[in-house]
Amino acid sequence: MKEKIRIIIADDHQLIIDGIKSLLSGADDIKITGEASNGKEALELLKNNRADIAMLDIDMPVMSGYETAKQISEKYPDVKTIILTMFNEKSLIRKMIETGAHGYILKNITKDELILAIHEVAADRKFYSNEIHIAMARPAPEEVIKKEEPTILPDLTKRELEILKNITLGLTNAEIAGKLFISPHTVDVHRTHIMKKLDVHNVAGLVQFVIKNHLLD
Repeated sequence: MKEKIRIIIADDHQLIIDGIKSLLSGADDIKITGEASNGKEALELLKNNRADIAMLDIDMPVMSGYETAKQISEKYPDVKTIILTMFNEKSLIRKMIETGAHGYILKNITKDELILAIHEVAADRKFYSNEIHIAMARPAPEEVIKKEEPTILPDLTKRELEILKNITLGLTNAEIAGKLFISPHTVDVHRTHIMKKLDVHNVAGLVQFVIKNHLLD
């Protein structure tokens, strides 16, 4: 029998912890092995509780998520960290990624996205919410010297532009299909054509293209 993914959660709001537990209650391959109200408690938990992932808030008393993630990386290198927070400032995201965090997701996350994030990180892959990709693609105020000139748009059809914008907003193929009254397969075909035309290979590349060309303005 395959071992469950073991998780500890650290957040100073019990309501958030209870919400995460509720979202994960139906996931048979995920097990919450401990919960803490601050980073110090999380580190204490890891002394005696085996865990694959530590899910951390950033803004906690006693010890912040930033310091906790750093110490976990140093003391428990086999434990991966996912940052679960309300903050999507570019400088803060970079700071947390520098600690070695494998995931960065926002507290408005859906159940499916939360479970996907856990599975991706458990498989030693990085996972960031779509909002995080968008935040990272936008230049920070201190980085803006002049407005970057948009590139020449490739020959995208009106439908492809609609689908591109909806992909960038984080909608799934099924959600886009329902919104545009087409089949998910048709959306997937358009997605493939869009990526070929733009010469990009993932959602992050699509997000950067859309922002650079001000297609969401």
